[in-house]
Amino acid sequence: MSYKSIVLNLDIDGVAAPVIKLAVDLARRFDARLIGLSAADVPPPVVMEGGVAFEGESLMRQRKNIERRLESLRAEFEGLAGAAVDTEWRGAVGNPTRLLIGASRVGDLIVTAPPYGGSPGNAHRSTDIGNVILQAGRPVLVASANEENFRIDKVLVGWKDTREAKRALTDAMPLLQLAQEVRVVTIDNDATDETWNSLDDVVASLSFHGVKAKAEVLPENSDGRTIADVAEAMHADLVISGAYGHSRFREWIFGGATRSLLQNDRLNRIMSN
Repeated sequence: MSYKSIVLNLDIDGVAAPVIKLAVDLARRFDARLIGLSAADVPPPVVMEGGVAFEGESLMRQRKNIERRLESLRAEFEGLAGAAVDTEWRGAVGNPTRLLIGASRVGDLIVTAPPYGGSPGNAHRSTDIGNVILQAGRPVLVASANEENFRIDKVLVGWKDTREAKRALTDAMPLLQLAQEVRVVTIDNDATDETWNSLDDVVASLSFHGVKAKAEVLPENSDGRTIADVAEAMHADLVISGAYGHSRFREWIFGGATRSLLQNDRLNRIMSN
């Protein structure tokens, strides 16, 4: 297995150069086609009491501003990536989350920077990364903030014996095969023989793919240690984890471990559902 098509999501309001360079680095390693994508939408007219306040000139001006920014991002993308790897550009006026989920059809991997400003913003101009992870059916690599080169020496796998974690291991196998050190970690104060048997099976499965790994069970500490904390302590270059969440009233509700990984912009994280 390898990544032969990578979809790079560019936030229309974010700093593009670092994540473009990181994605180019990845595409080179796997001889993959790199598809740059950026989108933003014009908000619908505000509904006022007694009717709709139609502001046609304002809406057209917003659309033109989006189109100009998309052209600027296209030029930056092609300037940084065009001579290095095979590329394609997709820029559109439309909902950025929906368009990225749709574009996942053509990719083996989605790469994106953290949300601009560190948290989800305007749904018309910012991708809902959690929504993408749960709906795209592809692994999503959320890059650390402003990192331009993708190191892959130390990898931490956050393991739970669940469908999501198994899916994440399979999805991340091309990256695991490049790593020098792989730790498969479960955080559990009451590890049983079943816990250890699960970890041993994962290590054995990885070895069949040429990946040398070691398993560990770490207890929670008084501060509620998370996989993100362990990853920072070991200076991990990449964290691999299943993403756990469900839909409620059209909002994605995540468990604490998934939420802490999504909110930590100091880590490269690859997440699957």
